Amino acid sequence: MTRKILVTSALPYANGSIHLGHLVEYIQTDIWVRYQKLLGNECYYMCADDTHGTPVMLSAKRRNLAPEELIAQMHAEHSADFAAFNIGFDNYYSTNSPENKALSELFYRQARAKGLIYEQDISQAYCEKCRMFLPDRFIKGVCPQCGAAEQYGDSCEVCSATYSPLDLLDAHCTECGGAPVQKNSVHYFFKLSAMTAELLAWVQAGHIHTEIYNKLQEWFKQGLHDWDISRDAPYFGFQIPGTDHKYFYVWLDAPVGYIATTQNFCAQNGKNFEDIWIKPGFEIHHFIGKDILYFHTLFWPAMLLAAGFRTPDQVHIHGFLTVNGEKMSKSRGTFIQARRYINAGLNPEYLRYYYASKLGASLNDIDLNIADFAYKVNSDIVNKLVNIGSRLGSIVHKKLHGRLTAPDAAGQAVLAEINAAQSGIGQAYEELEYHKAAREIMRLADAANKYINDSAPWHVVKTDPERAAQICTAGLNCLKTLTAYIKPILPLTAAGVEKFLNCGELNFQNAADILTHCQINVYEHLAQRVDEKEISAKLLG
Repeated sequence: MTRKILVTSALPYANGSIHLGHLVEYIQTDIWVRYQKLLGNECYYMCADDTHGTPVMLSAKRRNLAPEELIAQMHAEHSADFAAFNIGFDNYYSTNSPENKALSELFYRQARAKGLIYEQDISQAYCEKCRMFLPDRFIKGVCPQCGAAEQYGDSCEVCSATYSPLDLLDAHCTECGGAPVQKNSVHYFFKLSAMTAELLAWVQAGHIHTEIYNKLQEWFKQGLHDWDISRDAPYFGFQIPGTDHKYFYVWLDAPVGYIATTQNFCAQNGKNFEDIWIKPGFEIHHFIGKDILYFHTLFWPAMLLAAGFRTPDQVHIHGFLTVNGEKMSKSRGTFIQARRYINAGLNPEYLRYYYASKLGASLNDIDLNIADFAYKVNSDIVNKLVNIGSRLGSIVHKKLHGRLTAPDAAGQAVLAEINAAQSGIGQAYEELEYHKAAREIMRLADAANKYINDSAPWHVVKTDPERAAQICTAGLNCLKTLTAYIKPILPLTAAGVEKFLNCGELNFQNAADILTHCQINVYEHLAQRVDEKEISAKLLG
């Protein structure tokens, strides 16, 4: 039965460039989406730039731009970077949209009608030098829970604790370095505490990984805190209806952007977004990093429940990226932007494969080790996978008139082994255990190469062209099926193999079909070896 699936990734902030850490999530999501589509499922991938908040406003001011001009520039940059890494969004939109404004106001009105919004006079951090209330990300200090230094004003990246900016120790304004003072202002709060029972029921219904469930239990035991959803002017965002100088906190309208992006997509494609977000029938899957799990597993489901929208079926959460074993750092040169990778002339498919070879369903961080990266590219992609095509393609065209025949008995046995692995590889993709899928595909590539080595068609063709044709046919059919399996990870490489074998578009439904008695095209170079020192110089030098 065909599944209907909506998939989202966390929205990249419109205040900075895409870096290799960001790409862990978008590559992870894209692989899963491509797998679903290769199964024949109706699957849509939505994302958008997260555009609101004080950081965007101040960044635009520093560049002498209007905020709208800055976010337009960043949208173009982000779109180009994602396209370079073959991230296949069905719609890449913006949270600064008319759809998002209307939906954010709807969410607010629905929550208010249910008595979930209240006003409260609060004391906030205020920078007298900058003349503004400081948003969470413009205050840094020592975490009040674990003592980690240089943590932001809303949550700790070390222990995941959430708190008020006023709870930070030794706090300072990130703009001017001055110590903030306290100043009162009326703010609007969402009664998260009133939804404890509903949220607990949602959490217990299996929508999150066990590892996350255990973390959430700690927060439920502590008691859920009501959520400040407003910010004071000056602020770039949507004004709260019926107020003067009060704006929705960016974390309210940002996730609503998932729905707004879907609505925009549906309007352009003759569909109704309510069929996805309100009525039953579609699965909704969010992919996020572990640093924003509180927002996506508590705040966001609460907002959806209050507004009468469907809650996500699954929230998939991944860890961070380290480079050569260290946290990404500008000072150490390990904070690598996506554009630097592209400008260095490195193949984006190589990074996709490397991440896939490391990614599982847990929250564990993954490490981009340059030596290991070079080894995996050379060993797996070059020597194991595309090597099949380069070795056999020349024989077929130089000696066998570019035609395939039928596989021999030994080749049929290898093909049977490869075909039998499809369900296990598919399950690994479905469960986000990409490292298992990659490992199994390369094990099977080893088996195919062993068959080719043992059969030695380059020798056989001299005395028995018909037998050599059978060997080449078997070997290239091994390549065809393995390409279908790895296509979610390496879509461009797969397209090259499809062109070479003249076999049409491969998917998980036709992967086991055998190409026989047909013409293939001349083999064109699909991958090249990389050098560890050269990569280090280009990315870290």
